[in-house]
Amino acid sequence: MIQDHLFFTGINILLAWSVYIILLSGSLSFANGAFMAIGAYSAGVLSVKFAWPMALALAAAALATGVLGALIATPALRTRGVYLILLTTGVTFCVQVLLENFDYIGGVGGLGGMSGATVWHVYGAVVLVGVLLWWLSRSHLQRMLDAVREDEQVAAALGINTVYLKVVCFALGAALAALAGGLYSHYMSFIRPENFGVLVSVYVVLYVVFGGVNNLWGALLGAVVLTLLPELIRGLASWRPLVFGLLIVILLLVCPEGLLPWRSATLKSRVNDD
Repeated sequence: MIQDHLFFTGINILLAWSVYIILLSGSLSFANGAFMAIGAYSAGVLSVKFAWPMALALAAAALATGVLGALIATPALRTRGVYLILLTTGVTFCVQVLLENFDYIGGVGGLGGMSGATVWHVYGAVVLVGVLLWWLSRSHLQRMLDAVREDEQVAAALGINTVYLKVVCFALGAALAALAGGLYSHYMSFIRPENFGVLVSVYVVLYVVFGGVNNLWGALLGAVVLTLLPELIRGLASWRPLVFGLLIVILLLVCPEGLLPWRSATLKSRVNDD
């Protein structure tokens, strides 16, 4: 039981960071649940039907999903605000319907037979991704992303290729969500399309908003708290969903910018000085 809690916490950290990467450029995606599903099924099919080693299947699934994310982002990022949210939500619905009607991968019945992933694999990925994102937060690229997020037109006038940066962030977020999906499928050994509904995307965005949109460690904290919180109130039985929802509302009212509203005081000072 504890091992499962640790596993799902690690998976949700990766998913939260997959949204955080996209938010760095000022975009918001509700398609990361779909990218998780694509990664889970792609890695699963490669392992079960083609006998690929897990590591190779995960890498291929993440790479392919990243490319797909870039293809989707190129036209999608022409929209803004609520239109982008609706478009990416529509992607999630479409992927779920396709999975349900694709008999080769099990259709509604699901796909099984994957194995090999452990908690150690998940937290190895968490450490690696965390280090890379920490490096990014201290790089010149981060300053460019800050400029794009704050005012895209001004950033473009300064010579920054805003479209390229947004597409790259979207693709990286999709690839990371796919990696989380591949690890999930190889740990659970059996997956179904309903495991990756639109609520998955909603929860993943909630992790980041709850922890702090502009904060790498805030996204991690939000994922940890909101993954473990339902277990802490398990004794409330049928009242648990209501209490869970009320706690989230109260905490967001008290901390509207999230638990950790900025990447760090030092970085904020540095950005202001620039």
